[in-house]
Amino acid sequence: MIRTVESEQQLVSAPVLAAYRYCEAVTGQQARNFAYGIRLLPTPKRRAMSALYAFSRRVDDIGDGALPNPVKAERLEETRTLLTRVRAGEVAEDDTDPVAVALAHTADVFPVPLGGLDELIDGVLMDVRGERYETWDDLKVYCRCVAGAIGRLSLGVFGTEPGARGAERAPEYADTLGLALQLTNILRDVREDAEGGRTYLPADDLAKFGCSAGFDGPLPPDGSDFAGLVHFEVRRARALFAEGYRLLPMLDRRSGACVAAMAGIYRRLLDRIERDPEAVLRGRVSLPGREKAYVAVRGLSGLDTRHVTRRTVRRRA
Repeated sequence: MIRTVESEQQLVSAPVLAAYRYCEAVTGQQARNFAYGIRLLPTPKRRAMSALYAFSRRVDDIGDGALPNPVKAERLEETRTLLTRVRAGEVAEDDTDPVAVALAHTADVFPVPLGGLDELIDGVLMDVRGERYETWDDLKVYCRCVAGAIGRLSLGVFGTEPGARGAERAPEYADTLGLALQLTNILRDVREDAEGGRTYLPADDLAKFGCSAGFDGPLPPDGSDFAGLVHFEVRRARALFAEGYRLLPMLDRRSGACVAAMAGIYRRLLDRIERDPEAVLRGRVSLPGREKAYVAVRGLSGLDTRHVTRRTVRRRA
């Protein structure tokens, strides 16, 4: 007989609990901003989010690793096969892969659209193939795979409040919020990505601001309007955040606080990048712990949710 552990009215077997603990350790070590946000969730949802992150981290690590590209593609397809086993209910609680065990349990407990993880694999395969993006519409396809899909998966864990107005559009808003986060990531990591041979910003945007030469040093390309490029992308990201934040009033208090905290951290990163665009060429822009704590408190207080609700009411008036 498998021992069970009771937590918040949910019975979790000891092997599954151990698998979740492994995923939470991975999350805490590899994704401080994400881990900071999900601390605001009740235990079952926090564990589920850590399982989604741990699987996603595995996929990302394959794409970012040093293996030859053909081997990376093979490993990604092996990961897709594992996902197929999870979807088919073929992963036992005593399986030797803790991420698969935790993800399988999450899929049993929450209505997560596991196809989103297939999309993530597709997006990382774009990285492996070294795809470049000519337009924002092209880049959106990539962002939806690697971030919008994660927003929709997360919504499967969060759920929406019964009777929430406009809840049928919640997946759309979760997807859009994912795009906002990913575009912020792209701006923050522009130098690091360039050093790794990757360019994500649309080629037509780079050309418009004289930045087609790329970013291989701590200074912008000669004669470019790098600040103009950054401010242009910041405005695009802010519009995505504004649309994606319409998700907040549809969530319960703690789920809304989690989303507001994670999104709030990235919005503040965006503020810093806007104030000093060239900072992203000198190193990684980050927030101090005290500022993250403030964002978390703001999320728990419901300030962001109330602001979105008031704005929505004014639009309808």
